[in-house]
Amino acid sequence: MRIGLLTQYYKPEMGAPQNRLYEMVRGLKELGNDMYIITAMPNYPTGKIFDAYKGKIICNEMIDDIPVKRYWLYASNTRKVIPRIWNMVSFSCMALLSIRYLRKLHLDYLIVESPPLTLGLVGIWLAKFAKCKLIANISDIWPLSAKELGAISEGRLYRILERLEHKIYRSAHLCMGQSQEIVDHIASHGGKNVYLFRNGVDPTRFQIARNDAITYPVKIIYAGLLGFAQGVADICKSINFADIGAEFHIYGAGGEQEEIEQYLQQNPNRGIFYHGVVSRQELPKKLQEAHLTLVPLVKNIYGAVPSKIYESMAAGLPIMFIGEGEGAKIVENNAIGLVAHAKDYATLQANIQYIVSHPDIMKNMIDNCQKCAQTKFNRPQQILSLHQYLQTKLTK
Repeated sequence: MRIGLLTQYYKPEMGAPQNRLYEMVRGLKELGNDMYIITAMPNYPTGKIFDAYKGKIICNEMIDDIPVKRYWLYASNTRKVIPRIWNMVSFSCMALLSIRYLRKLHLDYLIVESPPLTLGLVGIWLAKFAKCKLIANISDIWPLSAKELGAISEGRLYRILERLEHKIYRSAHLCMGQSQEIVDHIASHGGKNVYLFRNGVDPTRFQIARNDAITYPVKIIYAGLLGFAQGVADICKSINFADIGAEFHIYGAGGEQEEIEQYLQQNPNRGIFYHGVVSRQELPKKLQEAHLTLVPLVKNIYGAVPSKIYESMAAGLPIMFIGEGEGAKIVENNAIGLVAHAKDYATLQANIQYIVSHPDIMKNMIDNCQKCAQTKFNRPQQILSLHQYLQTKLTK
């Protein structure tokens, strides 16, 4: 098959969507498909176009022997409404320039990553003119998620955006969602064909020898975005890890980074350590050095499942989840950790103390984590299933 991917985010950017798309593209190529990428100049998470791409309107490159065509966009990571809208609209408009290129490729499928909704609409037009089938890859339910984060309120604009969202679902030959909640939402709002394609994980990345014996202090790790939606700063202020025989090791960057660093400088004896950013290549080793992982969500976003859950599974790390939503259900239903409600730091602390004092339960959770990563959430297996599914749909 000949498959194109239209996305605003891609390698060399780092992040869960970028990694998910990169692994999907690479996996589909290894299965014999011809893959082509249409994307923006890399700028995430700084909101500044990377040095090697500055000053360019269009550029072509190869990543893992896959052609990547990039277009300029207005780069920004601000929370202000107008710059964010211009960021999305600018790339969506530039992506229209790819129509002649796409027609020459004779694609079977064009996968478009949405949100942004504007890119989903562009994907409808490009697939039509390129005479290929459109796959809408829905990573976030928009505008619902924006409303839940307080970025938009219900009103005329919200209803317009909802209509655009539903148009994408109805126009696509196939809609993929990264969580069961997203798939259910699409199916109930006009999606004709829906397919669950989770973030998942490649277990082979985490096959590093480790000692599962509990040693003290117990090491707990958080590796990811230090944003307000994660609320790591409040966890640092609410739990004295040294007092419960634990260490909390933090890796990452984001809006709360400075606050966390300042707090730890003023409170150095709480068993909390900030190590800066960890690369994707280094992450498996860092996870293998820990006993538990912490996955926090201050506010649930319908359909969102933190990718850290899957990586923790593969590393055999029981998960201390604090938050709501489908992520909490995955942890509970598969017995791979313990769950506390969002901002319930007392229960989080009690969960940590409980699992540390029950090594038999912890060992069972380690086994469950590794089994889930190998079976239910195995990314290479998911990519193979997707490949087989698309081959079947192509003939219909």
